[in-house]
This record gives sequence, structure tokens and C-alpha cells, in this order.
Amino acid sequence: MTEKAVFLSYASQDAGAALRICEALRAGGIEVWFDQSELRGGDAWDASIRHQIRACALFVPVISANTRTRAEGYFRLEWKLGVDRSYLIATEKAFLVPVVIDDTNDRDALVPDRFREVQWTRLPDGATPPAFVERIARLLSPQPAPAQPTRTPLPADAAAAPPARGLATETRAPMRLKSIALWLGVGLVGIAAGYFALERLVVSKRNVSTAAAMPAVQEKSIAVLPFVNMSSDKEQEYFSDGLAEELLDLLAKTPGLHVIARTSSFSFKGKSEDIPTIAGKLKVANILEGSVRKSGTHLRVTTQLIRADTGEHIWSETYDRELKDVFKVQDEIAGAVVAALKLQLAPAQDASAHGTANTDAYNQYLLGRQFWNRRTSDGYRRAAESYRKAIALDPNYAAAYAGLAMAEEYVADSTGDAQVFKLAQEAAEKAVALAPEQADGYAARGYIRTTAGFDWTGAESDLAKAVALDPGDSTIQRRYGELMASIGRMPEAIVSTKKAIELDPLSEPAWQTLEQYFISQRDFAPAHEANRRALEINPESAYALNDLGTLQLLEGNAADAAATSRRINSEIFRRTSIAMAEHSLGHAEESKHALDDAIATQSQTAAYQIAEAYAWQGDRDKAFEWLERAYRQQDGGLSAVKYDPLLDSLRGDPRYHALLRKLNLPD
Repeated sequence: MTEKAVFLSYASQDAGAALRICEALRAGGIEVWFDQSELRGGDAWDASIRHQIRACALFVPVISANTRTRAEGYFRLEWKLGVDRSYLIATEKAFLVPVVIDDTNDRDALVPDRFREVQWTRLPDGATPPAFVERIARLLSPQPAPAQPTRTPLPADAAAAPPARGLATETRAPMRLKSIALWLGVGLVGIAAGYFALERLVVSKRNVSTAAAMPAVQEKSIAVLPFVNMSSDKEQEYFSDGLAEELLDLLAKTPGLHVIARTSSFSFKGKSEDIPTIAGKLKVANILEGSVRKSGTHLRVTTQLIRADTGEHIWSETYDRELKDVFKVQDEIAGAVVAALKLQLAPAQDASAHGTANTDAYNQYLLGRQFWNRRTSDGYRRAAESYRKAIALDPNYAAAYAGLAMAEEYVADSTGDAQVFKLAQEAAEKAVALAPEQADGYAARGYIRTTAGFDWTGAESDLAKAVALDPGDSTIQRRYGELMASIGRMPEAIVSTKKAIELDPLSEPAWQTLEQYFISQRDFAPAHEANRRALEINPESAYALNDLGTLQLLEGNAADAAATSRRINSEIFRRTSIAMAEHSLGHAEESKHALDDAIATQSQTAAYQIAEAYAWQGDRDKAFEWLERAYRQQDGGLSAVKYDPLLDSLRGDPRYHALLRKLNLPD
């Protein structure tokens, strides 16, 4: 395949319009890469396509209703490569030449931000006037374009409707001159950086080169982005996500390699962020991305390792295998990555290291992880079902037992079902027994021990073991920090949570947990900063908003706390927060009404929060009554009883010290 001057990218539904554009350009003597006559699908991610996009002079994305409503498709992958390349073009000539073939405008959410930075050309249904062909020829010409364009009449259908905001017609100045004016208008930052790159205004509030703004990062650092599902069945997305997550876990065990956790790297799924921006936000030097095509028992996995600051493709490969070889593919990819980064992979992997040799069990395990990652009550329930299916297919699948333990723990916490707590304990014990060399079983058992029996000594032993086995797991680091806070070792809790954030910088739970620790120490300035970061990641976080209300109460800003509490989308947090804020404002009736509502609707699952509200109101008898109820229900909130500032009014009461003894906590 020879290199072409223009790469034409389109959704398959727009093939007719794209063909008309292609034929008009070719009739004008312009070389065009257009894949109608070549294999589409999995091959769209092979080395030849990557080469064409890296080598082409112009990238022409065809935009339409089909592209604005489809979050997936082969054109999305091509667009991403084109956007990444555009940030590395150190020339005044245009590289991105967006074309719109209907009434789509540049405000549509699924249009990459980079496309919005340049003007678009409207070619209704692919009708291509000579002026557009001439313009492409000028952009491809090594000679400077004329200072003033020749005005060319438009076809009747193009002139009939005015362009939407940001859309160019052929009566306007060449895009090259428009781009120069734009860059002069925003300053010479891009020129100083060596290429044209604008950080998104809505994020940075200033125009800077993404690469120039990138802070120093560890050379041996990597983020694994979610793999794109290229299968015809969209329901197979759990498999592509799971494969990427498994690779991430495998790479995290490599000594000397800093691997960003799933929460952060997967936060870019479905977004149009370019590689330099993603790397800058995650503070990594390398990005691994890829795609998965699964058809029956056949599997095609295409991956590429990209150097973030230069866009250089360090390594890429396509694997065609039978599904039974999925574990071998994972090991081959991990081995190739660490070899490219000049590191040494952990001891050779085999099927047992992945947990099972049964691909059907593995499939159910990946489904379980996908449901778990939804972080909803229904997701935890469905995750437990999938893990049970995996175990039925392979009774020795330790990772599935560990996943089942955590899913059942979360189900039990939301329902108060003591029998489900017991099942969670049994699953965790089985996970450790089957795989004493793997961290996830110890992490699950350690977490469950903090609520089921309040076995803090056993929990510390398990979580310390998990950290030793897998120090690169951000969730394990965070859970270890939570344990340290529960038993009163707050400095260690903060250190461990900061490690979790380093591994998972876009984890809202990690930032929110760190905020709680600062609040408990009355260190309000860093508490506000941690809260800001948590809400920046998830503006609707009930936990972060609840903590913000607590922070405002402690600072004496009850009016602000009342306003914040009404933004919380969790019924129990909202009602108990309102009750405390209204009490501080002197509104006794409003406070009582909110707390009565909480008791009437949430008493089975929120005893601890109700106790907090009574403690803040100064009703110690009621507070201890509800803390006792929380103890009987094995309420997870009790893990914060030693450092929760909302319980400060109780600490001098003998009943508080009796509660600590009952919870097996140091006094």
C-alpha cells in the first residue's frame, strides 16, 4: 500500500458521500486513501493504517449525524490517531480538514475538541465543488498560498442554507490563513512549544501547549487505556475492557514500572482526549492502547505502545489467536511492553497465574468485574451472580472467590443481611486458601474482617500481606489506609492514601478519603483542596458533597452547609446533613423533620449516619442508641468512630469508651 496525500475517514453509513468526495479529489489529481476497496474492520487497526495516518499530509474526517450519534466505530479509532498526529505537526499548513455532509454543528458532544479548533467545510451529501478540490491542492502545495482567495460561486444547494456556527463555506478564506490568525490571536505559546496544541479551555482556562504544560513524570510509567470493542456485538465490550484491565494488573506487578490504576485510565473511555492530554493528566510517559475483535472462538487483539511526549509508536502488534489462547496473548503483550521499556517482567506467567485455564470461567469473571465496576447495588448483585457462575465452571478459581467476597460484602452492607455477610467471609477464606500467593484474597478478607467481627488485628495482617504482594494496587493501598485510620494511626493512613492517589490520580474515592482524614485533624485547607479534586472528578459524588457539608459545619458556615446538603443525591446523606445544618442555624423544627424522615425511610441501612446527626444535635442518649443499633447491623460506618469529628460530643462519655472496647478498638 503506497502512502497517500489525503486520508479520508468516515462512518460506514456515509460511504456514498465519502466516495463522492474521494472521486472529486482524485479527479483533481490528488492522492487519497479511501478504504472502500480494502478490508475494513479489524484491519483498520493494523500497521498499514497506522502508517497511512502517520504519513498522510491531510486528514479529512467526514462528520455527519452518523458520527455524532455513534460513540464507537472504526472511524473513531482513525479520528483518534488523526487528532494525536495533529498535535505533532510543526507547520503552518493545515493537517485536519473536517468536512460536514449534513446539518451537524461543532457543538455536538461526540466531535473531538481538536476538530472544533479549526473551521469546517460543508459538502452536503458529499457534493464536492471545484473550490474545495483547489483548496486541498493549495494545502498540499509546497508553494505559499495566495494572500487573498479567489471567490468561487457555490453550488445552489450549498448556498441555500447558511453554515452552522464554526462551519466554513468555499467563499471564505483558506483555512491555513484562518489558522494563522487564530494562533496569532491566542499568542505564540504553540510556536514556542514546537507544534500547535491548545489545551481545552473548559479544563485549563488558558491556551497552552499540552506537552509544554505536562509536569515531569517518571520515565518508566504507563497508563493502559480501555481497549476498543471492534466486535459486531456491542455486548462484548466487557471482554475488551476486561482484557485491558487484566493487562494493567499484570503490568502493575513489574518491578520498576509505575502503572496508573483502572479508575483513572478508564475515565477517558468514550472521550475524545488526545494522547498528550491524557498522559499529562495521568502523569505518565507512555500509553498503551488497543482494540479487541472477538468472533466466535476467534480473537484479534491489536495493541500499540506510544511515547506520550513525542507521539512515537514505540511498538505495535496484532495477535490473531483462538479464544483459548487469551492468557498467552496477555503475557505476550505484557512481555513486549516491558521489553520496549527495557524492564524485566515478573516471573513467567501461566494459566494458573491468571486464575483459571477455563476460558468460559474467565469470561464470567470478566463479566463480574464489569458489573462490579458499575458501583451500584444492582451491579454488585449481578457481579456476585457472575462470579458464582465462574466458580461453578472452575471450583478452584481463586480470583473469582475474591471478587465474590467483595460483591457479597457490598450487598450485605446495603441490605443488612447477616447471612450474606457470612457468605462473603467464606468466599474470602476460600480465595486465600486457593491462592496464598495472590493479593486479592487477602485484600478481600482484610476488608471484610473490619466489619464482620471487627477483627482489626486480623485485618491488619491480611492487608499488610496484600500490600507486600501487590504494592502497585491503589485500592489495596487505600484500604490499608482506611484500616490505619480506623485503629487510630492517622499519619500512616494519610501516607497510604497518598500512595493510592499517586497510583490512581483520578480516583474520586481516594481524594474523598484523604479529605476525611484532613477534616478529622481540623486541617481545613488541604481538606478543601482534596474535596475540590474529588468533586472535579465527580461533581455529583454524594460522599464528597456530604463531606463538604461536614467541613462547612466545622468551620461555622451552617448556611453554606445547608445549601450543600440539598445538592446531595443520596437520601440518607441529604436528610441527615440537612438535619445537622438546620440545627446549627437554630431551625429546630426543620432539623427534627429531616431527621425523622431519615429514621422513617433509612433506619435499616443508615444507623451510623443517624447517630452522627443526634451527636451533632447534642442528644447523646439517642446517639448511643443508634450506635448500638449500627453495631448490631454491622454498619460499615463504625470504622470511622475513632476519628469522626461529628462524634466529638460523645468522646468524654463512658459509653463511648465501652463502645470502643466492644468494637475491639484501642481506647
